[in-house]
Amino acid sequence: MRAVDTNLLVRLIVRDDVKQVSAADSFVDRGAWVSHLALAEATWVLEAVYERDAASIAKAIEMLLNHQTLTIQDSDVVSAALTHYRKRPALGFSDCMLLEIARKAGHLPLGTFDRDLGKLSDSEKILDRCAP
Repeated sequence: MRAVDTNLLVRLIVRDDVKQVSAADSFVDRGAWVSHLALAEATWVLEAVYERDAASIAKAIEMLLNHQTLTIQDSDVVSAALTHYRKRPALGFSDCMLLEIARKAGHLPLGTFDRDLGKLSDSEKILDRCAP
């Protein structure tokens, strides 16, 4: 199966360039695979470049998960990460993905210095031992 990169995913979501959208649609119509990395990068682009809010990003991820011809890498992991992201959008989708990828791999807890991420089940907030 063919794979897609970040900018192709962004075109499928934002649909802001008619020519590129048409080419992206044609490419994925025959089936395509979306990696975790491409998905995480696309969510970053949506937030940083297109200034999309968390609800809009969550809707885009859901659209990709339900797309007829796209196969999302470990869609169960992405769905679980999306659930966390919807509850705590301040975490960012990538952090939610990190936790769920670790969970699927059986490598828990996920150690973090991030106060908010450390509040999720199966993550462990590591204290900054250098602080006074």
